[in-house]
Amino acid sequence: MFKVIQTDKAPAAIGPYSQAMIHGNMLYSSGQIPINPENGLVVEGDITLQATQVMKNIAAILEAAGVTFEHVIKTTCFLKNMDDFAAFNEVYAEYFVGKPARSCVAAQKLPKDVLCEVEVIAIVE
Repeated sequence: MFKVIQTDKAPAAIGPYSQAMIHGNMLYSSGQIPINPENGLVVEGDITLQATQVMKNIAAILEAAGVTFEHVIKTTCFLKNMDDFAAFNEVYAEYFVGKPARSCVAAQKLPKDVLCEVEVIAIVE
């Protein structure tokens, strides 16, 4: 079976999906964008500010599942502009100290015209 992960500390889904799902000992998150869960608005600013909010949203989902960033084994990152790659990596490295496997691709357009989106796969113990 599977378990739905839902927390008010991360933005509510803006479509017909869950924040994350657990199947067996694996957590699969939906892509997180820089929406402030307190007001439902996109965080304005550069890639550093937006990436930081994305990481806070991921942290809240991981916490709701009873795990941390250290349990993440794979990430997929979407950037609106690859010129933001270095600045994004600086924020990313603060959170993903375990250096999980990762894909990072440019996306022509992301939901709500944000600068980045990140999804994770984690082991749930």
